[in-house]
Amino acid sequence: MAHLGARITRIAPGCVHIELPSRPEVTQQHGYFHAGATSAVADSAGGYAALTLFPEGADVLTVEYKINLLSSAVGDHLEAVGTVLKSGRTLTVCRLEVFGVEGGRRGLVATGQQTLIRIERP
Repeated sequence: MAHLGARITRIAPGCVHIELPSRPEVTQQHGYFHAGATSAVADSAGGYAALTLFPEGADVLTVEYKINLLSSAVGDHLEAVGTVLKSGRTLTVCRLEVFGVEGGRRGLVATGQQTLIRIERP
C-alpha cells in the first residue's frame, strides 16, 4: 500500500477505510484510476477489516475476491471500504466498496466480496 500511496483513514471493529490519492502512477491511459489499483485497495480494506476481529497473533490471507467495476474510477481520491459480513473461526467474508471522491462528493465505482483465511503467525 505504501508503494501505491494508500493510507488507512478509519479503523473500527469489522470496518476499515483506505484512501488512495489520484496521481499518474495509479491511473491508466485515459486518466481513470487503474482497475489494479482499485482492486488492490479494496482487497486491503477487507483484509484489515477482518484482522480487526481476529485474536492477537493471528494474521490474514485472501482466499478469493470478486470485484465488479461499476463506472470509471475518477476523483481526487478513491475511498475503499471493507466491511466484515461474517467472521468465522477459519474463514471470514467481507463486503468491498470503492468510491470515487471529488470535491466531497462520493460515487460508487466498484463493489465486491472477499473470502479470507485466518492464519497464525509463526
